[in-house]
Amino acid sequence: MDTKGIITKISRQNFSNTYQKLKETIDNNPNLNVMLELDHQANANKKGLALNPSKLIVFGNPNLGTPLMQSAQTLGLDLPQKVLVHENGSGVVHLSYNDPEYLKNRHGISDADDLLSKVASALDKITTAAADT
Repeated sequence: MDTKGIITKISRQNFSNTYQKLKETIDNNPNLNVMLELDHQANANKKGLALNPSKLIVFGNPNLGTPLMQSAQTLGLDLPQKVLVHENGSGVVHLSYNDPEYLKNRHGISDADDLLSKVASALDKITTAAADT
């Protein structure tokens, strides 16, 4: 599988604890807003399909996202930020998200390195907190 542009971390926690910690970390950050939670497994089950646990949380910080979209409005395809918590068939839980450096290249952003660095740092901290506690 081509994972270009995706950063994935392995969690030390089970699926439920990982997702709950991720959500709490985002909720407790006054700069971030949760916009959507999507349970892929529940949606598959409604149609009689099996899927390993998989939830997507969509969140953002307009103070960072808006200037990035002013630089390249097509970035709206990839914003707000998303983290996918997913469990494989062996019970290993992963957290995956778009690499801001990949988004920089994808959208041809050349004037927002400082903002992208802040986004990268925030995503790293959020996902590490969820994976390690």
